[in-house]
Amino acid sequence: MAAQHLTGHLKDLGGGFTVRRLLPAARCRSVGPFVFFDHFGPAVQRPEDNHDVRPHPHIGLATVTYLFEGAMVHRDSLGMVQQIEPGAINWMTAGRGIVHSERRPDGWWNRTYTNHGLQLWAALPREAEEAAPAFVHTPAAAIPQATVGAATVRVLIGAAFGRESPVAVFAPTLYLDVKLPAGATLELPAALAPERAVYAVDGALELVGDGLPVATHTMAVLGEGDTVVLRGGAEGCRLVVIGGAPLDGPRHMWWNFVSSRKERILQAAADWEAGRFDAVPGETESIPLPEHRPVA
Repeated sequence: MAAQHLTGHLKDLGGGFTVRRLLPAARCRSVGPFVFFDHFGPAVQRPEDNHDVRPHPHIGLATVTYLFEGAMVHRDSLGMVQQIEPGAINWMTAGRGIVHSERRPDGWWNRTYTNHGLQLWAALPREAEEAAPAFVHTPAAAIPQATVGAATVRVLIGAAFGRESPVAVFAPTLYLDVKLPAGATLELPAALAPERAVYAVDGALELVGDGLPVATHTMAVLGEGDTVVLRGGAEGCRLVVIGGAPLDGPRHMWWNFVSSRKERILQAAADWEAGRFDAVPGETESIPLPEHRPVA
């Protein structure tokens, strides 16, 4: 089956900080548990820029943050403070509710540097939507790596090519970071995950047999049950593979909230507006609810 290609759209998060959003899309709402896929950068951060993300709430999902370059500091309402650096996986379970901020590291305000990475949201299974919130940092050195032919594969989440990530998840999930040299191939067996997609982070690639190249910043959603062979483009390619088991039912999404129940989204919005979420220690700012509110 031919892959479905998604080019995403640009989204300004404020202050000129723009991301490319691939999921959700009109033609594809999710891939495995992943309901949200943002690619940010490479973006030069100068001392005069302020792209900090002020405290904001989440429910019903897990955020998954992964950097290729740069750094940011995560702070949350559990009191966790973690500097996020390239190659590490940072999994934040929102569950019944968490608040967090993402800011420039202390001591970096006079530096010019590049931030480049991905942030994904994984919808939690229905039985875990109200789980206790948590944050787990898995350092880059703990992420397993496999050499498959000429390709290098870091197994960020899940299991592939004889390696298994230590990152604990709520449902079968796959997340790989792959470097594929020019002309080199990598086979993605159907058994890796029931649902899979490939995203070209830097450089183009080809789905052998599909007949269409996957351009930089394009996501190819693969057919279920298809074994697919990837070939690196003329300049080589860095790509990620995402996927997992299908969601256990449809999800409602509004602002930073995900739930199988629309009324839970409405309740979360009311709770944030009324100040009923726990605060992030040491933070005095917050992001207000959008003017356009969800309706029952």
